[in-house]
Amino acid sequence: MSEHELEYDFAGTGSVDMTDQSSAIDKAVIAQLTAIADRYPQKRSALMPMLHLVQSVDGRVSPRGIEVCAEIVGVTPAQVSGVATFYTMYKRRPAGKHHIGVCTTALCAVMGGDALLDAVQAKLGIGVEETTADGMFSLERIECNAACDFAPIMMVNWEFMDNMTPDKAEQLLDDLSAGREVRSSRGPVLTSWADTEKVLSGFDDGLADEGPSAGDPSLAGVRIASERHWSAVPKSTLAPAKSAEPAKPAGSKTAPAKAAEPASTDDSPKPAAVAKTTRSTRAKTTASPAAAAKADDTGKETRTRSTRTKATAAATTDEAAAASTKPADDKVKPAAGSTRRTK
Repeated sequence: MSEHELEYDFAGTGSVDMTDQSSAIDKAVIAQLTAIADRYPQKRSALMPMLHLVQSVDGRVSPRGIEVCAEIVGVTPAQVSGVATFYTMYKRRPAGKHHIGVCTTALCAVMGGDALLDAVQAKLGIGVEETTADGMFSLERIECNAACDFAPIMMVNWEFMDNMTPDKAEQLLDDLSAGREVRSSRGPVLTSWADTEKVLSGFDDGLADEGPSAGDPSLAGVRIASERHWSAVPKSTLAPAKSAEPAKPAGSKTAPAKAAEPASTDDSPKPAAVAKTTRSTRAKTTASPAAAAKADDTGKETRTRSTRTKATAAATTDEAAAASTKPADDKVKPAAGSTRRTK
């Protein structure tokens, strides 16, 4: 057994704090929550953005917020609480005006994420999942921000702060405390965690187009391709090449030819045949009785001649067959002028 105990990095993130019943949810907020639910064919699908709106108002997922959301979407408070306690973006206790997140997963840790987290804790005087006494800052250890090309990463109100160091982090916290303007590395000017939560619930703050959407490390491949005048690979070169058939050994038999496809069994008349049959039927139908009788007599005579011809041909064939099978004489007659004598 190892002497080291397993450390759980998300202690205190379990159930919602039901002892704090305070809430700022009023009729106007309930109307906004209802408007969010009305966007979805299934109202319960709106639960996650609704919880973000609750956080923007109460600073956390409050008991009152759980009850209101459950009533609007038609589920139980227990089901809402299950969602709120599953995702780490939903806070069980009040977050600060500025929520700080430090990534300590793999690459960020190798690049100094642990040292960065230690520096922030020392600067703020709080631990992970805690909030400063003045309510200005709260702190979270984040498992991967999906920005490894900018490690180590620090987030403020869910906005990226790239390539951070302990010194840069301390300066950032000083600027936020003093109310100075701070811009995220790839995003807008930092406002507050509550404002960001309202944006996540679906309300536009007008800052979506501020700041670059990507940094140089993410665009390095595009830049190099442009400098070297690379272009996209033609689709024809991406098609898999046909493998050559192996050579047949000497004396090998040729494979039997592929059987012919069976003839179609569709007996339905083709369009042309249908038209021809229709015309013939119509002609017979519209003919006068006399003409119809004459046509019948002519048809009978034609059939009689055809039958007589077939009978004559059959008789001739039988005579020829009989002649060809007649046995020959046992004695061969001598030819004329023969000098052979008989005994």
